[in-house]
Formats: sequence, C-alpha cells, structure tokens
Amino acid sequence: MSDQPTTLVKETGWRKASSNPSLPEVFRSMKIPKNGSWFRKFLAFAGPGYLVAVGYMDPGNWATDLAGGSMFGYTLLSVILLSNLMAILLQALAGKLGIVTGRDLAQACRDHYSKPVAMGLWVLCELAIAACDLAEVIGSAIALNLLFGLPLIYGIIITVVDVLLILLLQNKGFRKIEALVITLIVTIGGCFLIEIFLTKPELGSVLRGFVPSGEIISDPKMLYIAIGILGATVMPHNLYLHSSIVQTRQFEQTILGKRQAIKYSTWDSTIALFFALFINAAILIIAAATFHTSGHTDVAEIQDAYNLLTPLLGTAAASILFGVALLASGQNSTLTGTLAGQIVMEGFLNIRLPAWLRRLVTRLIAIIPAVIVTALYGSEGTADLLILSQVILSLQLSFAVIPLVKFTSDKNKMGSFANPLWMKILAWTVAVVIAGLNIVLLVQTFI
Repeated sequence: MSDQPTTLVKETGWRKASSNPSLPEVFRSMKIPKNGSWFRKFLAFAGPGYLVAVGYMDPGNWATDLAGGSMFGYTLLSVILLSNLMAILLQALAGKLGIVTGRDLAQACRDHYSKPVAMGLWVLCELAIAACDLAEVIGSAIALNLLFGLPLIYGIIITVVDVLLILLLQNKGFRKIEALVITLIVTIGGCFLIEIFLTKPELGSVLRGFVPSGEIISDPKMLYIAIGILGATVMPHNLYLHSSIVQTRQFEQTILGKRQAIKYSTWDSTIALFFALFINAAILIIAAATFHTSGHTDVAEIQDAYNLLTPLLGTAAASILFGVALLASGQNSTLTGTLAGQIVMEGFLNIRLPAWLRRLVTRLIAIIPAVIVTALYGSEGTADLLILSQVILSLQLSFAVIPLVKFTSDKNKMGSFANPLWMKILAWTVAVVIAGLNIVLLVQTFI
C-alpha cells in the first residue's frame, strides 16, 4: 500500500486506445493547490457542478414545473425531489468516470462499443441535445419578448450570440465561464426567493408534497407531467458534460490524487444540485400557491404565468422577477448546452473542427428548428413543445445512464475505483426505474 500515492491507474478493458483530451482548449488548465486547507482545495474543484446544475433549471423545467403545480398543486414535489436524488448519484458517477479514465462519456462509448452502436448512441444524443436546446432557445426568446416586447423570431436569432460569448470567455480561462454561470444561478435563486415570499405558500402543504403519492402512477395526466419532470431534471447531455469538464482540473494522476478529485468533485456537484432542487421546487410551489389555489389549473405556458402573476399577487415586481429569472436561465442553459454539444460531437466522432465552427454547428442544430416552429406556431403551443422536449429527453436518458453505470461498475475499466456493490445496486435500480417509466410513457402515449 505504500506506493498507492504514486501508482497510476492501469488502463484496461477498452476496445480502443485512449482518446484525445476532452475539450482540449481547457484540458487540465486549472491548477489544484498541493498544500493548504481542505476548503481551499474544495474551492479549486468547485465550478463544474454549477455548469451541470444549469441543465436542471432550464426553461424546459419551467414548463413542466408550471404545468405540474397549476394542475396538481404540490403533489409532484416528490417527483422533483426523487429526480434530484437520482441526478446527484448519476452526476457523481459521471464525474468519477472522467477523473479515473480520462475519457468523457461520449469517448468512453466510442472506445467500448462497436462503430454502429456508437453512431446510434451519437444520433440519439444529438436528438436529445436538439430537444434541450429547443427548450432553452424558446425560453430565452420568450423572456426577451415578455420583458422587452422583442418578437420571438428575433429573440431566437439573438441566442446565437452565446457562441461568441463562450469563445471570448474560454480564451480568458474556463474559470470565467464558471463565474458567469454561478452569477446567473444566484440571480435566478434570488428572484425565486422573493417570489416565494410574495406567494406565501402553506408550509404544511409544501412538506406533504414531498411525500410520494400512488396517484402519480395511477393518473395518466399526472404521470405524463411527472415523466416530463424526470426528463427535465435528469438530463442525458449533463452526464456527457460533467464527465468532460471535471478534467479541466490539474489533479495528480495517481490513485490518491484521483480519490481526492472524486471526493471534491462529488461535493461540488451535490451542493450545486441542491440549488437546482430549490429552484425547481420553487417554480412548482409558486405555480401551486398562485394558480392552483385560485382555480387557474390550466397554466402551462410561461407567457400565461408571467401575465397572471401581477394581478394575482398584486405587484408588477412578481412578473418582472419571473421574466428576469427566465432570461438568466435561458442564457445559462444555452451556454452549457453548446459546450455539451461540442463534447458529444468530438467524443463520438473524434473529429477536430475549429472552435468557432464546432459551436456554430451545435447552435444551429437548435436555432433552425426553433425558428421553423416559431414561424409556424408563434407563441401558441410553446408550452406543449417545451413539455414534449422534456419527454424526449426522458426517453433518451436510458441510453446515457446504462453505459455510465456499466462503465463505472467495471473493474477492468475503473480498477479500484469501480462502484462498490451497494452503489451498483442503487445505480442499476435508478437505471431500471428510468427505463420502466419510459416504457409506461410510451404505452400510454401511443396505446
């Protein structure tokens, strides 16, 4: 055991040799202090978790949370809580995969599966990212429309600016991206803290909402929204993103160094995801306390929520704060979604394109369908599109979760870092629950 701190983890169990670095522009670009307190080291690792948490509070979450709160009151708070606990486990596994193997999840899939299987997984992942980006782009455009009266089409086109923003920030260091993301998260959280104070929800009803109810499974409409919440909370592209951006830290490539990196990375993502839990729960609580209790049980569109908050709460600040939080959420999500698109494209296809071209391609995958949909349907139907996008994400989720659990449980790939028995059981249980809910959704949707 004396050589443990300097022993490298042996790479075995992969069909192909090690891949090129993930996000090469910022790979291992941030130094970790070798001395100092544990808190100083934790701060050096803190950041990636907040980029991941952004995906758990994007405009797609807003649509499902608003629909769930207005239709069913506080009942679906339990789904948000359970989904968040699943997310904490899965993101911890994603971070561990990247730290131990030096591969992000996309690279790991390419290096493990045959080319046809890997290509199939890539196509499914791109569809999920397109669905996610559609929600984020439409959400940002709606926020610009509500706050400034900007037509939806123009708002959607403006979101392409995030491509330039990422290039600018990444050239100044990955920490700048993390700082911007955290600032926007704090803005969203602050807005909803004030909103909860204005709505004054009943504490007892809120607490009862966190207790699971059998009605969620038996009621088809409630189940549809619940699975949409699951798809909006545990996002497949976040697993690819997290496994890549944890590699921006210069942790020691030893067993001890990797164990330390896993510990701090898990703390980082867990704390960040509790912020996401607060924001998701806050949206549903506001919808339940404001709309459901006043008989407005059909509020599923973000525009309706914005317009109703002022008359129901008696202050214009309620609607303005809602719009500001939505804009911050949309911008944050498009930023991290673009990064995830780059990681997936590079990881599965092993292609190297100029940074500006990679990000432009991934942005256009979302912009083009969003422009077409908005031109055809306008503001009407955007709530249905947002909820549907989250259901699509949920259906794709198993194709990211199952490889992740499989890889991190394999001793040939992970060595001494492979999941212990209790974690294997828990992780596979989560994977089976997600797959089972998706099967139920398909049956109820098409049969």
